[in-house]
Amino acid sequence: MHGDNHTTITEFLLLGLSGKQEQEEVLCGLFLCMYLVTIIGNLLIISAISCDPHLHTPMYFFLANLSSVDICFSSTTVPKMLVNHVVGSKSISYTQCMTQIAMAYDHYVAICRPLHYTIIMRPKLCVLLVAVSWVITNLHALLHILLLVRLNFCSNNTVHHFFCDPYPILKLSCSDTFVNELVVFTEGSLVFLMPFTCIVVSYAYIFIKILKLPSAQGIKKALSTCGSHLTVVSFFYGAALGVYMHPSSSYSVQDSVASVIFSVVIPLVNPFIYSLRNGDMKTALRKLILRC
Repeated sequence: MHGDNHTTITEFLLLGLSGKQEQEEVLCGLFLCMYLVTIIGNLLIISAISCDPHLHTPMYFFLANLSSVDICFSSTTVPKMLVNHVVGSKSISYTQCMTQIAMAYDHYVAICRPLHYTIIMRPKLCVLLVAVSWVITNLHALLHILLLVRLNFCSNNTVHHFFCDPYPILKLSCSDTFVNELVVFTEGSLVFLMPFTCIVVSYAYIFIKILKLPSAQGIKKALSTCGSHLTVVSFFYGAALGVYMHPSSSYSVQDSVASVIFSVVIPLVNPFIYSLRNGDMKTALRKLILRC
């Protein structure tokens, strides 16, 4: 690709996680199964919420939005890896690579207060919250993409990953990446740490309220549900912070494996965490399946 950014590379080569043919075949089979479960599970959640009037509440509106994001996020990374494996190619175009990087940056977290829930969380406010989170994360992604396309990529185009993650691409640049990494540390820290801090504070507040419940059974059930949610959130943020909060020059195979957690595993487990442990969702899914 030629232009103002003086890039001489038109495509990148995705070596996968292991780089060995036998292991890649096993990983592709595993990722295919995980991807299918992710798509089917999240589509079922969206369909059940859409078809059941009892689930037309703010909580399920946000859950449907989360399922939509998980579908989009998984569909920009895993299918390309599977297609490359089937056709025997490892290449990905420069444009496709930038698109995958945008999706890697483009994630959101919606936080809502539990007090006076039905009064505060009106439909217009729910739509506004989702719209704001989408706008902020897309601006966040656009900032990093604009900083990335100005870099020069000379001869080395081999990416030791199964998709175009930002840090492996930065590591290939023959330009000075100081500004890119500075923005990752500063702006990226705000985008990741502020929502995570709010989530931790919110759960601390929830746990305080739970401990005041009169029923031991109610406390156990509430702690079980909140615990599973918090575990997923912790894995997501822990993996993301572990991968991106250090210089790109120190990016390693361990970071590639860690990125699988937030790019493949989390979208897979979200439908189970937010549906199978929810009586209303299980009822709605049962109705949907019987109707079909």
